Amino acid sequence: MSPHTALESGVFRAYLQIVAGVLFFAGLALSFLKWGLKKDITSIWATYKSWLIMAPLLMGSIFAGRVAVIVFFCIVAGLGFKEFARATGLYRDWWMTGAVYLGIIAVGIASLMRQPQGLEQGDGWYGLFIALPVFAVAFIVLIPILRNQVQGQLQMMSLAIVGFIYMGWMFGHLAFLANAAHAYGYLLYIVFATELNDVAAFTFGKLFGKRQFRSNISPKKTWGGALGALGVSMLLPWLLRFSFPHFGPVQLLLTGLIVGVGGQLGDLAISVIKRDIGIKDMGAGIPGHGGILDRIDSLIYVAPLFFHMAGYFFALR
Repeated sequence: MSPHTALESGVFRAYLQIVAGVLFFAGLALSFLKWGLKKDITSIWATYKSWLIMAPLLMGSIFAGRVAVIVFFCIVAGLGFKEFARATGLYRDWWMTGAVYLGIIAVGIASLMRQPQGLEQGDGWYGLFIALPVFAVAFIVLIPILRNQVQGQLQMMSLAIVGFIYMGWMFGHLAFLANAAHAYGYLLYIVFATELNDVAAFTFGKLFGKRQFRSNISPKKTWGGALGALGVSMLLPWLLRFSFPHFGPVQLLLTGLIVGVGGQLGDLAISVIKRDIGIKDMGAGIPGHGGILDRIDSLIYVAPLFFHMAGYFFALR
């Protein structure tokens, strides 16, 4: 991945046109509703304006190349973990918080490094990346021993482990995908399809949602929204097959299921945490979206599931 290869990549150019087109026509539609029909779309307008910043940041990092993509996703992971740590109270324990930040940095280093001599050569140290949860959990559990403390340590260790595995390592699979032979197709499809899955769930929920999906976890989610989003996600791999021309029907079907089911599970998993601690959003850094973690929660499930599905059928590099 580099600026030169991005410009030569038909996949990158196609997604650049798709994203630009979606933002342009969405802006026209919203402008007509806001100023033409005088509709109150304050929240949707704020969401749209945030996408005008987020989409260029993502496309710009992918255009800039492999190192920029890895650094970008690791920074996003760190910011997402910061919101999680502040919301749950883990941020008060700087030892545990620091251990998770070190783990996220290690994810970035493993994604950036080349395989050592004697192993299959290629960008990204796959063996270290896959083994990182072992080392991170071992280090987190070691911290109370080093501090000679016991009171409240089980809670802090549990939160730190969840924070690293969820925000650091699972989301970090996006960073490692920058090393894939089909990195442009994989990364751009995962992000685009997962965000579209969220939009479809919201839209179908508004239009056809009657029965609540998981009332205690996310009261606004409905069976109509969930099934509508799944249907859109099952269709999308066939429509955007240029993203992975080497995929057959089985891989396309699994890709649809991973995005359609995994995206909604990621959203619900974060909702469980938010409802348990009594908050609506993990943060307020992105107008119209909440926090960074509220925006990337669906990707946290989709990224590792897609990564290992693609790696099972095809060599990633």
